[in-house]
Amino acid sequence: MTDLFGIMRAPRAILFGNGQRLALGRVAAALGQRVLICTDERFAGTPEMSELLASLETAGVRVQVYDRTQPDLPVDGVYECVAAHRAFQPDAIVGLGGGSCLDMAKLVSLLLAHGGQASDYYGEYKVPGPTIPVIALPTTSGTGSEVTPVAVLADSARDLKVGVSSPHLIPHTAICDPELTLTCPKGLTAIAGADALTHAIEALTAVRRSPDADIAQTRVFVGKNAFSDQQALVAIRALASYLPRAVENGADLHARGQVMAAALAAGLAFGVAGTAAAHAIQYPIGALTHTAHGAGVATLMPYVMDFNAPACAADYAAISQAMGDTETDPGRLAANAPRHVYELFAGIGIPATLEGLGVRADQLDWIAAQSMLAARLVTNNPRPLDQAGIAAIVAAAHAGHGSFRPSR
Repeated sequence: MTDLFGIMRAPRAILFGNGQRLALGRVAAALGQRVLICTDERFAGTPEMSELLASLETAGVRVQVYDRTQPDLPVDGVYECVAAHRAFQPDAIVGLGGGSCLDMAKLVSLLLAHGGQASDYYGEYKVPGPTIPVIALPTTSGTGSEVTPVAVLADSARDLKVGVSSPHLIPHTAICDPELTLTCPKGLTAIAGADALTHAIEALTAVRRSPDADIAQTRVFVGKNAFSDQQALVAIRALASYLPRAVENGADLHARGQVMAAALAAGLAFGVAGTAAAHAIQYPIGALTHTAHGAGVATLMPYVMDFNAPACAADYAAISQAMGDTETDPGRLAANAPRHVYELFAGIGIPATLEGLGVRADQLDWIAAQSMLAARLVTNNPRPLDQAGIAAIVAAAHAGHGSFRPSR
């Protein structure tokens, strides 16, 4: 029996529910009188944006808006935003949009507070102290960035995306309003929700480390623990039931709400437990194919689950139960888990193989070698992982060889 051990990190407040976006003005006013909004061009032109600006104006808050956030968050955009709004000296920064907009707010907050270059902070625990408070309002349900200690960006000086990880990056307040996701297109709803499910699965199955008293002070991502397990299972249960509904009918506000709550729970889970092989392998795949992060990790996930199966029997049985499997034999439950995940993803349009993402066979060795550079993710995998193991995963995922796939 393992001693009970858990770590939880979260925003100071999470406001969740339809219409909660209208609390923005009062939440921001409690932090100061000057607010910078980081969003993108699409959302900046919506009625919802006008509504939020009115909320801030009513609360007596001065606002500047940066609406040029780009997908995958190029580092030059972060510098542009910092330079354009440094003189404004915002008291709080609002991230409003998808994951890139939320991560933009986190990184702008960091650089305005501590200066320097983004590269000064790449990795874990490089942020020296508190940053400008961030209020996160997601408009998609996937990244969990509204509650996580990480921001991911693309640096042209590096081949792969890079991340800054620190508890200081966790937003001060998360405002999660499912109504903001109603205009999210079908394909993006599927990809974002699939990303959330991979977060939950990889958090639940992360390596279990010895829980010494220094672990949370020296690691942002501590591995599997009691609190992250509970959040991960909440997310898996909700996504299994409601993600297909939200993809099929984007106007189903109840399903939208359940998926948004699941993405938040998955963010709380992996924000302390971390992710593993599927995320490590996706980084070079994303660099090669320029396909969406959520599509990449979801395509990989069942194949990664096959590889990790010898180390994850109890967790896989829990996943199957959370996804509605009524089998009573624990061994069969565990064996069924990769198939349940594969079938859910297939049903919402996630590609079945890496070939379907545009990966060529002659790129597989490079992908395996580059994946090993994500050491934090590789060492968080529940089954020990080396380059040969990653090569086996990518070969299976490219060819479509998995225990969960029908014979072809």
